[in-house]
Amino acid sequence: MKKNNGLAEGPGGLVYTARLPLSSATLNYLAGLIRGHCKRIGSRWRALPAGKIAGIVLAVLRCDQRPGDLAGGNGVHRTTVSRWVREVVGLLATRAPRLVRALKEIARKGGGVVLLDGSLIRTRRRTGADNRPNYSGKHKCHGLLVIALTDGRGRLVWISAVRPGRMLEITACRHDKLRAAGLGAIPDLGFVGLDDAAPDADPAVITGYKAARHRPLTRGQKLSNKVLAAVRALLVLTNREVAR
Repeated sequence: MKKNNGLAEGPGGLVYTARLPLSSATLNYLAGLIRGHCKRIGSRWRALPAGKIAGIVLAVLRCDQRPGDLAGGNGVHRTTVSRWVREVVGLLATRAPRLVRALKEIARKGGGVVLLDGSLIRTRRRTGADNRPNYSGKHKCHGLLVIALTDGRGRLVWISAVRPGRMLEITACRHDKLRAAGLGAIPDLGFVGLDDAAPDADPAVITGYKAARHRPLTRGQKLSNKVLAAVRALLVLTNREVAR
């Protein structure tokens, strides 16, 4: 009897199926964007159908699957998968709402308060001076900082461009010129100082209170922090989904 003790990682490799934690509506929406883009640029042929391309791109973006593995399982080159990912990211970015438009839309629907928070998206540690700004001393890791904005119910309405991980959340908000519409913003204690403008600033930023070494919080200040934390609980859950 002949024994076959060869490695499983042969030239052909193994192909397996996996399930993405996403809805079919997401896949159909992305496939529609790809079809419209191909029609607009006059691309008559692709190596795979638009629906298949959408599934591959979602696997890369949502589950961090390696493009080389997905390419081998679908009979295309790794650079083709990388190009698809960059193409789809560009299509989605053009449809993302701008900050001023998102705030005006909330105000038009009768909303008066938005929730604001920052989230660090962890990245791989790379050598070189160009990656040093991405190290976050607060989180003790490398990453990119994004600012998320939701309505009063915790629904994501806007997310900022990525910034170096060492940048403070309040600095990122000032770069994005958050004060753009007549709404109130409720952030966490990391944004203390963003409300240092005039009392009638637009919008009014409501932050909690920080205790100092020789100045403990009063009972009213503690109660205020507790109320703000309860209001912002929805945004914390949303930011976890963004980071994932």
